[in-house]
Amino acid sequence: MRRLQNKTALITGGTSGIGLETARQFIAEGARVAITGSSAKSVEAARAELGDKVLVIQADAGNAAGQQVVANAIKDAFGQLDILFVNAGIAEFGPLEQWSEAAFDKSIAINVKGPFFLIQALLPVFSKQASIVLNTSINAHIGMPNSSVYSLTKGALLTLAKTLSGELIGRGIRVNAVSPGPIATPLYGKLGMSEADSKAMASHIQTQIPVGRFGDAGEVAKTIIFLASDEAAYIVGSELVIDGGMSNL
Repeated sequence: MRRLQNKTALITGGTSGIGLETARQFIAEGARVAITGSSAKSVEAARAELGDKVLVIQADAGNAAGQQVVANAIKDAFGQLDILFVNAGIAEFGPLEQWSEAAFDKSIAINVKGPFFLIQALLPVFSKQASIVLNTSINAHIGMPNSSVYSLTKGALLTLAKTLSGELIGRGIRVNAVSPGPIATPLYGKLGMSEADSKAMASHIQTQIPVGRFGDAGEVAKTIIFLASDEAAYIVGSELVIDGGMSNL
């Protein structure tokens, strides 16, 4: 029997990278899947790739009020929700002196505020044996220059996973986190760098990874499947680091 057979799942930011690969693998494991994406173009591309059986919702991950709309769509389509993978996020980097309040607020809204209010909105929809997995980052643990705002948002999300694990377990909801290191996804192409600078950054990062390569989105997805499945029924408030040993240096 497939590990997610007869389970319902929502993946935020499910139109690319880790989210899209997780959606593929969830479907292969038997889950009924809904994903969110921020743009009409990404939503349509994901729908074309994953097929009509997947519920695709266009939503702004940073809009707190809009999370209730997502929750309502899940309730209407599935009745209840067994799995939530909070994956939607933004990664913006820069030295401390260059940050504006608007840019700071944008990162906080998408990476922390939106996920918080989505979980709140979904509380009446979660089943009595539900699993929430938050996608954080090894940046919550390491002192990477120019990552101050990104790192603090991921640190906040990791803390949220730990605190909500204690608060929600009485409702039958397990909360855990994954913290990926450098993963080969379109994220690195969205940083506004030239191709040469992007390649130079990737090369530098790779030298800091003991296994000598970037991770694959599929490797992260497999970890999420485990945490979401009944195999992880005794795992609560935990963080699984997927970084090729980078944070151990």
